[in-house]
Amino acid sequence: MFRVLTSKWVQFGILFIVVLSLSIAVFSSFTLKDELKYNAFDQFNKINPRPSTDQIIIVDIDEETLERMEQWPLPRNILANMVAAMKNYGVKATVFDMVFAEKDRASPHLIAQNLEISEGQALPNYDAIFVDIIKKSENVVTGFVTAREGETRQKPYSPSPVKIRKNDRATLLESLFSIRGVATNLPEFPRAAAGNGIFLATPSSDGIIRQIPLLVEFDNQIYPTLSLEGLRVANDRREFLKILRQDIDSKSEYEIRIGESGLTVPMESNGKLWVKYRSMTRDRDYLSMYKILDPQYADEVREKLNNRIAFIGTSAEGLKDIRSTPLNIFIPGVEIHANVTEQILQSDFLYRYDVIADNIEALFILTIGMMMVIASLYAGAVMLTLIVTMAVSLAIGLSYMAYIDMGMLFDPVYPSISLIIIFIVSMILNYIRTESQAKEIRGAFGLYISPDFMEELTDNPDKLKLGGEVRELSVMFTDIRNFTTISENMTPEELINTMNDFLTPMSDEVMNTRGTIDKYMGDAMMAFWNAPLDDENHARHAIQAALRMAQSLKPVNNALAAKAKKNGTKPLRLAAGIGINTGPCSVGNMGSKQRFAYSALGDAVNLASRLEGQTKSYGLELLVGEETINQARDFAFIEIDKIQVKGKTQPVRIFTVFGDDVIAGKVAFRKFRVAHKLFLRDYRAKRFEGAALKIQDLMIDKYGQDLKIYYNIMLDRIEAFQTNPPPQSWDGVFVATSK
Repeated sequence: MFRVLTSKWVQFGILFIVVLSLSIAVFSSFTLKDELKYNAFDQFNKINPRPSTDQIIIVDIDEETLERMEQWPLPRNILANMVAAMKNYGVKATVFDMVFAEKDRASPHLIAQNLEISEGQALPNYDAIFVDIIKKSENVVTGFVTAREGETRQKPYSPSPVKIRKNDRATLLESLFSIRGVATNLPEFPRAAAGNGIFLATPSSDGIIRQIPLLVEFDNQIYPTLSLEGLRVANDRREFLKILRQDIDSKSEYEIRIGESGLTVPMESNGKLWVKYRSMTRDRDYLSMYKILDPQYADEVREKLNNRIAFIGTSAEGLKDIRSTPLNIFIPGVEIHANVTEQILQSDFLYRYDVIADNIEALFILTIGMMMVIASLYAGAVMLTLIVTMAVSLAIGLSYMAYIDMGMLFDPVYPSISLIIIFIVSMILNYIRTESQAKEIRGAFGLYISPDFMEELTDNPDKLKLGGEVRELSVMFTDIRNFTTISENMTPEELINTMNDFLTPMSDEVMNTRGTIDKYMGDAMMAFWNAPLDDENHARHAIQAALRMAQSLKPVNNALAAKAKKNGTKPLRLAAGIGINTGPCSVGNMGSKQRFAYSALGDAVNLASRLEGQTKSYGLELLVGEETINQARDFAFIEIDKIQVKGKTQPVRIFTVFGDDVIAGKVAFRKFRVAHKLFLRDYRAKRFEGAALKIQDLMIDKYGQDLKIYYNIMLDRIEAFQTNPPPQSWDGVFVATSK
C-alpha cells in the first residue's frame, strides 16, 4: 500500500479529495466549528469595539437604589413618579427591561381589600396611577418575555404591528426564532404604552450572547424586540416597522425600516442581528434610579437623560439579570438592549450572509488548498511551510480587514485549520514518498557504502549525479588466497555461498570503520576511507579494518571446517591478501548517465592494488604503503622492502602491521623491530652473510615466526645475490615482474 502512496498522481488524488472534502464541509454546521468561528469574531470585537455615543442611558435599579427604597418590587407609584420625571427631563423613550405581570401588592386599595377595610374615600391604586403616567408620557415601551409552553398569560399586545409583504410573510415566519409561550404584563400596561417588545437572550452553546433576535414568531404573529420598539417610539411612536427582502448581492437577507426615520437594520433570515459590543462604564452610561427622584441631582439627571433613550434595568446581583458577552463575562442584561439600540443608531452593523460567506470561505480553501497540493509535489517542506503560514496569515488578515472595513463576518479559523490539515496530510504523504525513495537508495547502495554516507545520501539524493573531486584517500584491495584451487572443487551454489561467507565479514569491518565499499570484483573487494565524508583518521581506520578482517575470518573458517567434517571432505581455509595505500585520488560518481557508481581513481589506487597482489610474493596477508604508515605510526609496523611494482618507475617502501598501539608498546616487539631494521640495513648494504644470520635469529623470535615465508623468500633472494652479486649501483630495490 505504501508503495502506491509514493506515486505523485496518487498523492495528488488523495490531497484533492482532502481539499474538496474540507471545502464542502464549510457548508455544514457543528458545535466545535461554530464555537471556533464565534471566538474569532469575539476577538475582532475586543480589538475593535464599537465607539460610544450620547444617545443611550441605562437607568439602573442598583444596590444603592434598593437600599434607599427599602422595598422590592418597587411600588408602582414610585415608578410612575420616575417615568413622569424622566419625561420632564427630556427623555426620548423610556424602555422597561422588566415585566409587570401581577398587580402591585403594595397598592393601598389592594391592602384595604385584603384586610377588608371599608373607607368612605377610595384609596390610591398604584397600578392605575402607573398606567395613567405611562399613557400621558407617550414614550414608554413595555416588554414581555418567553415562558414555558402552557404558561402563556395572553397574546402580547402590539401597538404598532410589523408590516411585511404578503409573499414574504410565510417564508419569514418559518425561519424566525419561534417561541411557544410568553409572560406578559397586565393588559392595561402595554395598551397604555407607546410600544411593546420582547426581550430575550439567545446565547451560543458556550453561553455568550452574540446575536439578538430582532423579530420573533408567536402564534403565527411577528413581534419586535425591545430595542426596535424603543427606537420606533423615540423617533415617532406613530411610526411602524417594515420588513423588506434584500437583493441577492446585499450583505444581509432582510432589512427592517423604522417608519420614515431613515433608520434601517440588516437582519438574517432567522430574524437575528449580530451585536457589535462596546464596554459600558458606570460614570458615562449608567444613572442610579434614586437620583431621578432626588432634586439635589437634578442637573446631573437632566444632562444624562435629555434627548436620550433610557433603558430601565437592574445591576443588583440579587435580581439575577446577569449575561455574558464577547467583551464581558458578567454584565447586566439591560446592557445588551442598550448596545443593540446604540448600534442601530450608529448604523454600525455586522453582516454574515451565509450564502455568500460560506461560498467565499469554501473558494478560499479550494484555491489555496490546490496551490498547496501542487507545491507539495514539487517543493520541499520549507516552501510548503512558508505557503501555509502565509495562507493562514492571509485568512486571518482578510477576515479582520473585512470586519473593520465592511462589517463582514468571515470565519478565519476553519479555513486556517483546513489549510493546516492539508499541510499535515501533504507532509505525511511527502514523508512516505521520500522515505520510499530513501529505502530504494538504501536497497541499492546500503550494502556497499558506509552508514555515514548512507545517511547523507538519503538526506541529499542530489548527490547521485555524475561528478567528483580530488582528495586524499586511504584505499584497500582484498583478495582470496588460492581462489582458483578452492573453486575447482565446488558447485556454483557452494562457491557463491562461500564467497558470501567471506565478503560479509570483510564488508562489515569496512563499514564499521567509516569506510566505503567501492566494488566487488569476483573474489576481490575495493574500499576506501575519507570519502564522501571527511575522516581525518582515514589511514588508521583502514589499518584497523585490515587487522579486524583477519579476526573476522576465524569464525567463518571454523564454520567451514565443521561443515567439511560433517560431509567428510577436506576443510577449506579462507585467507585474504590485503593491500593499503594512501594518496590523492579522484573520487565521485563515475560512469555514464544511464549507470554510475561512487568510485575512486588515481595512482594511489593503482599502488594499493599492486600491494595486494604482492602479498602473495612476500607470503604476507597485509602490505601497507609508506604514506599510510606515516599517518598511523602508533601501530606495530615493520618495513618489508623497497619495491618497484609493475607499471611504476619509482620505488616505494612497503610495510606490514602486526597490531595496534598496545602491541607497538611492548618491549618484545620493539626489540624485534630493531633487529628487523638491522637485517634490512645489512641486506641493502650488500652484507648478505650478516643479513642471512640475522634472519635465522629473527625466524625463531615470537613475532618473526609469523614471517617465516617472507624470511625464507629473503633468504632465497640473498642466496641468489651471493651467487650473482647485484650491480654496484644497486640500492636494495626489488623490481617486481608480476602484479
